[in-house]
Amino acid sequence: MKKTFKGMKAASGLFATIMGLSAVLAGCGGGGQQAAPQQPAGGEQNAAPAPAKTEQTIRLVAANHPWTEGIKPLLPDFEKETGIKVKVDSYFEDQLTQKTSVEFAANSKSIDVVMFRPLQDGKQYEKNGYFASLNDFVSKEPAITDDIIPSSLGAVKEGDKLYGFPLVTETQVLYYRKDLLEAAGLQPPKTLDELKEQAAKLTDPNAGVYGFVSRGKRSPSVTQFSSFLYSFGGDFMKDGKATLDTPEALQAFEYYGGLLKDYGPPGTLNMSWPEAFGVFTQGKAAFLTDASSLYTNATDPSKSSVADKVGFAPFPAGPAGSKPYNITSWAIGIGANSEKKDAAWEFVKWATSKEVVGKLQATGISGALKSVWDSPEGTASFPKDLTDAIKANSDSAVPYDRPLIVNVGKARDAIGDSVNAAIQGKDVKAALAKSNQEFQAVLDTE
Repeated sequence: MKKTFKGMKAASGLFATIMGLSAVLAGCGGGGQQAAPQQPAGGEQNAAPAPAKTEQTIRLVAANHPWTEGIKPLLPDFEKETGIKVKVDSYFEDQLTQKTSVEFAANSKSIDVVMFRPLQDGKQYEKNGYFASLNDFVSKEPAITDDIIPSSLGAVKEGDKLYGFPLVTETQVLYYRKDLLEAAGLQPPKTLDELKEQAAKLTDPNAGVYGFVSRGKRSPSVTQFSSFLYSFGGDFMKDGKATLDTPEALQAFEYYGGLLKDYGPPGTLNMSWPEAFGVFTQGKAAFLTDASSLYTNATDPSKSSVADKVGFAPFPAGPAGSKPYNITSWAIGIGANSEKKDAAWEFVKWATSKEVVGKLQATGISGALKSVWDSPEGTASFPKDLTDAIKANSDSAVPYDRPLIVNVGKARDAIGDSVNAAIQGKDVKAALAKSNQEFQAVLDTE
């Protein structure tokens, strides 16, 4: 039985060898034994009809923002290039946060690309798992991030995970009235001490002109106060501990509040950026500190009665130097539950490409690409002194204008209480002790 089994095994091996050799010879295609491939009737070789191209439509959920209005006319170029159509749903900022939060929380698959504020919503969305990681996409094209300003890219990362690409950047600059300074024989202030001296000199309530205006409303004031805080050597927190009660922070709060109390217009406590710009553009203030991205509100003759009298300077230096914020105010990411992530990634690449960013920046929308800022075309629409101020700020900028935490809204309210106390001339040290305690309570929940 054993001998018979060996014989069968040998025969099987011989049969397999013969069949394998036959297959090799057939594969060489040298003889007429191989069956000829069938040809389509009356057709050419390889003329089989291509499969129908499946049309894809991705949904971009965005803010009512100049970037959104700027990208819309360019979408036909993207659609022609890729065959991917883009449906844009846009909302006011707060509505956008509410809308996307509800959809993401419901595990909706309909958000393919989302526009978001990295410093306001980014941490919360990332913590909740709303964003798809972009690491795998970027790993296939690692050079794609080389041109992005590093601080801007840092705003859309959590550890090593990249969850967005920057769209719009801004830094805090000094807006000033060239005619008022020239009449007074002054040069734009380079330090906070000089700013205070000049604001005092130019304040003339009888003429309806005040030395300085900025945001004083509780929560909105925090972002514009941040550059003052950093330039005095303070910060919101360190290693998970609130640091609002440090001597440096106390000096910063007293300086900012005092500047608005002594040389600001009436009603400062109710001012966010539209109201502060309203005072400045009506010719009622000599200085304004606010975001560079809002400059057209001051230089557009249809919005400003002093459009031809506005100058720009870097943020003045405090005891710790000039340390303005330089942030990514808006970014885009891909929804974690999107079923069209590849198409969404094609859009993210295109929308943040040098060509598209260059076109948008030419209309005044400041992007995050170094090459565009270094090109004449990229800065052609910006006043030269504004471009110089933006570049000067980038040398020592801080990449956040509010605490980098999830519950940033509660933190801003706690900090804003002390800004308000300083503007009203109250006991700032006592106010900061309370704010620090409330802010720490927020940090303890993170």
